[in-house]
Amino acid sequence: MADSTPLLSPDWDPAAAEALLRDVFGIVVDEVVWKGTSASEKVCEWKEPEELRQLLDLELRSQGESKEQILARCRAVIRYSVKTCHPHFFNQLFSGLDPHALAGRIVTESLNTSQYTYEIAPVFVLMEEEVLTKLRALVGWSSGDGVFCPGGSISNMYAVNLARYQRYPDCKQRGVRALPPLALFTTKEVGRRHRPTLVSLLLQKRSCFPGTWHRQCPSGRGR
Repeated sequence: MADSTPLLSPDWDPAAAEALLRDVFGIVVDEVVWKGTSASEKVCEWKEPEELRQLLDLELRSQGESKEQILARCRAVIRYSVKTCHPHFFNQLFSGLDPHALAGRIVTESLNTSQYTYEIAPVFVLMEEEVLTKLRALVGWSSGDGVFCPGGSISNMYAVNLARYQRYPDCKQRGVRALPPLALFTTKEVGRRHRPTLVSLLLQKRSCFPGTWHRQCPSGRGR
Protein backbone atom coordinates (compact mmCIF):
# COMPACT_ATOMS: atom_id res chain seq x y z
CA MET A 1 0.00 0.00 0.00
CA ALA A 2 1.25 3.47 -0.82
CA ASP A 3 1.60 5.88 2.06
CA SER A 4 0.11 9.37 2.12
CA THR A 5 3.36 11.12 1.21
CA PRO A 6 2.93 12.85 -2.18
CA LEU A 7 5.42 11.77 -4.83
CA LEU A 8 6.71 15.19 -5.81
CA SER A 9 10.02 16.26 -7.28
CA PRO A 10 12.62 17.55 -4.79
CA ASP A 11 12.30 21.12 -6.03
CA TRP A 12 8.50 21.13 -6.16
CA ASP A 13 6.96 24.37 -4.95
CA PRO A 14 3.14 24.23 -4.98
CA ALA A 15 2.77 28.00 -4.69
CA ALA A 16 5.17 28.64 -7.57
CA ALA A 17 3.47 25.96 -9.69
CA GLU A 18 0.06 27.52 -9.11
CA ALA A 19 1.38 30.98 -9.95
CA LEU A 20 2.92 29.66 -13.18
CA LEU A 21 -0.29 27.94 -14.27
CA ARG A 22 -2.40 30.99 -13.51
CA ASP A 23 -0.05 33.18 -15.55
CA VAL A 24 -0.07 30.73 -18.45
CA PHE A 25 -3.87 30.48 -18.39
CA GLY A 26 -4.00 34.27 -18.40
CA ILE A 27 -1.79 34.40 -21.48
CA VAL A 28 -3.96 31.80 -23.22
CA VAL A 29 -7.14 33.75 -22.49
CA ASP A 30 -5.65 37.07 -23.63
CA GLU A 31 -3.62 35.96 -26.64
CA VAL A 32 -5.65 32.99 -27.93
CA VAL A 33 -9.23 33.28 -26.73
CA TRP A 34 -9.56 37.06 -27.19
CA LYS A 35 -6.93 38.19 -29.71
CA GLY A 36 -6.99 34.90 -31.59
CA THR A 37 -10.70 35.24 -32.31
CA SER A 38 -10.59 38.92 -33.24
CA ALA A 39 -10.99 39.76 -36.93
CA SER A 40 -8.74 42.80 -36.42
CA GLU A 41 -5.79 40.53 -35.54
CA LYS A 42 -3.70 38.38 -37.89
CA VAL A 43 -4.44 34.72 -38.45
CA CYS A 44 -0.69 34.13 -38.24
CA GLU A 45 2.39 36.31 -38.02
CA TRP A 46 4.13 34.38 -40.77
CA LYS A 47 7.90 33.87 -40.79
CA GLU A 48 10.03 31.69 -43.03
CA PRO A 49 11.53 28.62 -41.32
CA GLU A 50 15.07 29.94 -40.84
CA GLU A 51 13.90 33.27 -39.46
CA LEU A 52 11.36 31.62 -37.18
CA ARG A 53 13.99 29.20 -35.88
CA GLN A 54 16.13 32.15 -34.83
CA LEU A 55 13.23 33.99 -33.22
CA LEU A 56 12.15 31.02 -31.12
CA ASP A 57 15.59 29.74 -30.04
CA LEU A 58 14.65 26.04 -30.10
CA GLU A 59 17.96 24.67 -28.83
CA LEU A 60 17.55 21.84 -26.33
CA ARG A 61 19.52 22.60 -23.17
CA SER A 62 20.35 20.57 -20.09
CA GLN A 63 19.34 23.37 -17.72
CA GLY A 64 15.87 24.67 -16.99
CA GLU A 65 14.64 28.22 -17.43
CA SER A 66 13.11 30.83 -15.17
CA LYS A 67 9.40 31.47 -14.93
CA GLU A 68 9.80 34.70 -16.90
CA GLN A 69 11.54 32.84 -19.72
CA ILE A 70 8.85 30.17 -19.77
CA LEU A 71 6.10 32.78 -20.01
CA ALA A 72 8.00 34.58 -22.76
CA ARG A 73 8.24 31.33 -24.70
CA CYS A 74 4.51 30.74 -24.28
CA ARG A 75 3.81 34.17 -25.75
CA ALA A 76 6.22 33.52 -28.63
CA VAL A 77 4.65 30.15 -29.46
CA ILE A 78 1.20 31.74 -29.57
CA ARG A 79 2.41 34.78 -31.52
CA TYR A 80 3.92 32.80 -34.39
CA SER A 81 1.35 29.99 -34.49
CA VAL A 82 -1.68 29.80 -36.77
CA LYS A 83 -4.83 30.84 -34.92
CA THR A 84 -7.32 28.21 -36.05
CA CYS A 85 -9.93 29.96 -33.90
CA HIS A 86 -9.64 33.12 -36.04
CA PRO A 87 -12.77 34.03 -38.07
CA HIS A 88 -10.62 34.27 -41.23
CA PHE A 89 -9.06 30.80 -40.88
CA PHE A 90 -10.33 28.51 -43.66
CA ASN A 91 -7.41 26.18 -44.35
CA GLN A 92 -8.53 22.89 -42.75
CA LEU A 93 -11.84 21.16 -42.13
CA PHE A 94 -12.14 22.80 -38.72
CA SER A 95 -12.06 26.31 -37.30
CA GLY A 96 -13.37 28.40 -34.47
CA LEU A 97 -13.15 28.15 -30.70
CA ASP A 98 -15.81 26.87 -28.33
CA PRO A 99 -15.07 27.90 -24.72
CA HIS A 100 -16.98 24.89 -23.38
CA ALA A 101 -14.91 22.49 -25.49
CA LEU A 102 -11.72 24.29 -24.45
CA ALA A 103 -12.71 23.88 -20.80
CA GLY A 104 -13.20 20.16 -21.40
CA ARG A 105 -9.79 19.87 -23.03
CA ILE A 106 -8.15 21.61 -20.09
CA VAL A 107 -9.73 19.06 -17.75
CA THR A 108 -8.73 16.06 -19.87
CA GLU A 109 -5.16 17.32 -20.37
CA SER A 110 -4.80 17.97 -16.65
CA LEU A 111 -5.96 14.45 -15.79
CA ASN A 112 -3.58 13.04 -18.45
CA THR A 113 -5.20 9.62 -18.63
CA SER A 114 -5.82 7.07 -21.40
CA GLN A 115 -8.91 5.27 -22.65
CA TYR A 116 -7.69 1.69 -22.81
CA THR A 117 -9.13 0.38 -19.52
CA TYR A 118 -11.93 1.29 -17.13
CA GLU A 119 -9.47 1.17 -14.22
CA ILE A 120 -7.42 4.09 -15.56
CA ALA A 121 -10.29 6.14 -17.03
CA PRO A 122 -13.67 5.19 -15.55
CA VAL A 123 -15.43 8.47 -16.33
CA PHE A 124 -14.08 8.84 -19.86
CA VAL A 125 -14.84 5.22 -20.77
CA LEU A 126 -18.49 5.74 -19.84
CA MET A 127 -18.55 9.04 -21.73
CA GLU A 128 -17.08 7.32 -24.79
CA GLU A 129 -19.75 4.62 -24.68
CA GLU A 130 -22.48 7.26 -24.49
CA VAL A 131 -21.10 9.17 -27.49
CA LEU A 132 -20.79 5.97 -29.54
CA THR A 133 -24.39 5.05 -28.65
CA LYS A 134 -25.55 8.43 -29.92
CA LEU A 135 -23.53 8.13 -33.13
CA ARG A 136 -24.95 4.66 -33.83
CA ALA A 137 -28.46 5.98 -33.30
CA LEU A 138 -27.86 8.69 -35.90
CA VAL A 139 -27.38 6.00 -38.56
CA GLY A 140 -30.22 3.82 -37.27
CA TRP A 141 -28.24 1.21 -35.33
CA SER A 142 -29.50 0.09 -31.93
CA SER A 143 -26.39 -1.90 -31.01
CA GLY A 144 -22.79 -2.40 -32.05
CA ASP A 145 -19.32 -1.17 -31.29
CA GLY A 146 -17.31 1.79 -32.48
CA VAL A 147 -13.99 3.56 -32.56
CA PHE A 148 -13.03 7.21 -32.88
CA CYS A 149 -10.91 8.12 -35.90
CA PRO A 150 -8.15 10.69 -35.31
CA GLY A 151 -7.90 11.70 -38.96
CA GLY A 152 -8.99 11.23 -42.55
CA SER A 153 -6.21 8.88 -43.65
CA ILE A 154 -6.75 6.36 -40.88
CA SER A 155 -10.51 6.65 -41.43
CA ASN A 156 -9.94 5.55 -45.03
CA MET A 157 -7.79 2.69 -43.79
CA TYR A 158 -10.49 1.54 -41.37
CA ALA A 159 -13.09 1.72 -44.15
CA VAL A 160 -11.06 -0.36 -46.61
CA ASN A 161 -10.21 -2.88 -43.90
CA LEU A 162 -13.88 -3.24 -42.97
CA ALA A 163 -14.87 -3.60 -46.62
CA ARG A 164 -12.30 -6.36 -47.08
CA TYR A 165 -13.54 -8.15 -43.98
CA GLN A 166 -17.17 -7.78 -45.09
CA ARG A 167 -16.38 -9.43 -48.43
CA TYR A 168 -13.93 -12.03 -47.07
CA PRO A 169 -14.67 -12.70 -43.36
CA ASP A 170 -12.06 -15.47 -43.21
CA CYS A 171 -9.21 -13.06 -44.02
CA LYS A 172 -8.43 -12.82 -40.31
CA GLN A 173 -7.69 -16.52 -40.16
CA ARG A 174 -6.22 -17.14 -43.61
CA GLY A 175 -4.38 -13.86 -44.14
CA VAL A 176 -4.28 -11.62 -47.19
CA ARG A 177 -2.18 -14.07 -49.23
CA ALA A 178 -5.11 -16.47 -49.34
CA LEU A 179 -7.39 -13.83 -50.86
CA PRO A 180 -7.90 -13.27 -54.58
CA PRO A 181 -6.50 -10.07 -56.12
CA LEU A 182 -8.51 -7.13 -54.82
CA ALA A 183 -9.34 -3.81 -56.43
CA LEU A 184 -10.53 -0.52 -55.02
CA PHE A 185 -12.71 1.83 -57.07
CA THR A 186 -12.86 5.47 -56.05
CA THR A 187 -13.69 8.86 -57.44
CA LYS A 188 -10.81 10.88 -58.88
CA GLU A 189 -10.91 13.20 -55.87
CA VAL A 190 -10.10 10.51 -53.29
CA GLY A 191 -8.03 8.08 -55.33
CA ARG A 192 -4.70 9.61 -54.31
CA ARG A 193 -5.62 9.46 -50.63
CA HIS A 194 -6.38 5.74 -50.76
CA ARG A 195 -3.05 4.64 -52.24
CA PRO A 196 -1.09 4.76 -48.93
CA THR A 197 -3.98 2.80 -47.41
CA LEU A 198 -3.56 0.05 -49.98
CA VAL A 199 0.15 -0.27 -49.25
CA SER A 200 -0.50 -0.41 -45.49
CA LEU A 201 -3.02 -3.22 -46.01
CA LEU A 202 -0.51 -5.23 -48.07
CA LEU A 203 -2.23 -4.43 -51.35
CA GLN A 204 -0.76 -2.64 -54.36
CA LYS A 205 -1.03 0.97 -55.44
CA ARG A 206 -1.98 -0.19 -58.92
CA SER A 207 -5.02 -1.92 -57.40
CA CYS A 208 -6.63 1.50 -56.96
CA PHE A 209 -8.74 2.77 -59.86
CA PRO A 210 -9.59 6.47 -59.43
CA GLY A 211 -12.59 7.68 -61.37
CA THR A 212 -13.78 4.15 -62.22
CA TRP A 213 -16.10 3.47 -59.31
CA HIS A 214 -19.13 3.40 -61.63
CA ARG A 215 -17.63 0.91 -64.07
CA GLN A 216 -17.72 -2.84 -64.01
CA CYS A 217 -14.85 -4.53 -62.19
CA PRO A 218 -12.06 -5.60 -64.58
CA SER A 219 -11.94 -9.28 -65.41
CA GLY A 220 -9.77 -11.37 -63.14
CA ARG A 221 -9.92 -9.02 -60.15
CA GLY A 222 -11.86 -9.37 -56.94
CA ARG A 223 -15.02 -7.36 -56.47
